[in-house]
Amino acid sequence: MKTGKILTLTTVFSALALAGCQTGMPDGGGQRAARQTGVEGQWMGTDGVAVSTLQGGRFSSRAVETGEVLTEGSYSHRDATTIELSFYSLKSQQQTAATCLLASSDQMNCTLANGTNFVLTRAARVS
Repeated sequence: MKTGKILTLTTVFSALALAGCQTGMPDGGGQRAARQTGVEGQWMGTDGVAVSTLQGGRFSSRAVETGEVLTEGSYSHRDATTIELSFYSLKSQQQTAATCLLASSDQMNCTLANGTNFVLTRAARVS
């Protein structure tokens, strides 16, 4: 694989990972949201670039700043704690896959098919 493609895939996957890895910050008070279980919902990567949505077997990610769709695909459960992602990157125009381990109800540790690791954390509600 050419270096440019690897860098592009890494950027897209990092964005996906970051979209799913950032937890919502406390708002200093108010009602506490009910704790979500399973993998459905929104996930933020640690860099805050993208938010990923897992809903009804569908997986997608959008850029936080622009709302641009970055990836589209699907997810499935291999077992109770392992989630398989299969998605198409609109930026690199390539199909790829990742395997994620549900480390807790709020964190998934993921590895792309190329070996790149990333972490997704449950995101606060994103409009």
